[in-house]
Amino acid sequence: MSYVDMEIASQPDCWRTAARLATSVVDRLPQPGERVAVVGCGTSWFMAMAYAARREHVGHGETDAFQASEFPTGRRYDRLIAITRSGTTTEVTDLLAALRGVLPTTVLVGDPAAPAADLADATVPLAFADERAVVQTRFATTALALLRAHLGDNIPALSADAEVAVRAPLPIDPARIEQVTFLGRGWTVGLAHEAALKCREAATFWAEAYPGMDYRHGPISVAAPGRLVWAFGDLPEGLAEDVAATGAAFVHSRTHGCRSVIGNWAASRTPLDPMADLILAQRFAVTLATSRGLDPDAPRHLARSVVLA
Repeated sequence: MSYVDMEIASQPDCWRTAARLATSVVDRLPQPGERVAVVGCGTSWFMAMAYAARREHVGHGETDAFQASEFPTGRRYDRLIAITRSGTTTEVTDLLAALRGVLPTTVLVGDPAAPAADLADATVPLAFADERAVVQTRFATTALALLRAHLGDNIPALSADAEVAVRAPLPIDPARIEQVTFLGRGWTVGLAHEAALKCREAATFWAEAYPGMDYRHGPISVAAPGRLVWAFGDLPEGLAEDVAATGAAFVHSRTHGCRSVIGNWAASRTPLDPMADLILAQRFAVTLATSRGLDPDAPRHLARSVVLA
């Protein structure tokens, strides 16, 4: 079994640990009403996107997400949250250094001894969720679970959904698919981007992601038999029918369940949170990799952290 397989399977326990940790780090996390920026790179950026939209949705305050290198340093915020597994990513450490004494910063990090922890004003260590795999899975979702716990989301219930997701059959056989497009709405747009990234990283597979309402503005043109559309969260009215008309397969978690036009699930008997559905997408990506003769622990052209000279 690969490292990434084991780390995917460990997510339910990691999320429960994150929920407990959230109660002891309240003073390091955004307070209701604060104007907050959240930054990261790659997977961490997509988790920042999901958290930012979720925080605004539940009414905790204006929240923006940025790729760390694109943070608008002239804009006013009450707090910045940085998500970084390694704590060594150049864009993140450069930004934290630039903001010292300018803006209160908190870093969620897998290695509490990493440079990012020294540069931030406060640290939330997630060493229990750190990973050996290059491809991120549990660290990113654990960071999001902790942030969602702080927003009041029911993480024990979410962890139970994750237990289902790590054991359930995949909603569709990856060997039957030549391309996949992931869709989201609101906070699940970040999950869609992350699911597509897993397919590209682990399996060098053609995968895209878009907001659900934007799908008919061009991306639907690639839908066809042998291709897949996988939606997280709410679905725009009529889109399922539009996808069906193309002949593409369709997996949807609008009601926190999963149904597929083709595949081995007609419907999910257990409703799942979209973050648990992301686990299914992670497993889909790893299965894709192995079916293509690839090692998901050795993704092409990638390193565990991007450290620039």
